[in-house]
Amino acid sequence: MTTATVPASTVDKNLDTACASIVNEVGRTDGKASLLLAFNGAVLAGLASIADKDLPPVTKAVGSLAVLTLGAAAVLLLLVVRPRLRGDDRASFPYWARLDEDEIRACMNGDTRAARIRVLSTLAVRKFTHLRRAVDLSLVALVLLALAAAGLAL
Repeated sequence: MTTATVPASTVDKNLDTACASIVNEVGRTDGKASLLLAFNGAVLAGLASIADKDLPPVTKAVGSLAVLTLGAAAVLLLLVVRPRLRGDDRASFPYWARLDEDEIRACMNGDTRAARIRVLSTLAVRKFTHLRRAVDLSLVALVLLALAAAGLAL
């Protein structure tokens, strides 16, 4: 098996591209989470407006499950947009915020892009996982609401 040596300029370009790509992905999760929070909030507000109505017990029970499911989705979405301020990774601004100017300069003597890629990738995976679960819960809630509405029609 032959191992090719990659020129330093290619590695630099790849590291820069990876950092930019991951920052973009993290931003995408925040935007998606915000839209889903608005959607879930609107649905919950609509459900709150009929909470005092005299509905059949089955419709109330299934509707309550839908509300709980939307609430769980909202919690996951809030976790997506919640700032991560751990400062123990040495490759992010929370860590640098605790340092003085000389310590920051000392940290910049080495190439921190690989560490930043690791930290940002971990953050992006966590955010996307919460986002995916929130979407799944929102879909389950919509199915429950459809069942509750069908219970009204019977």
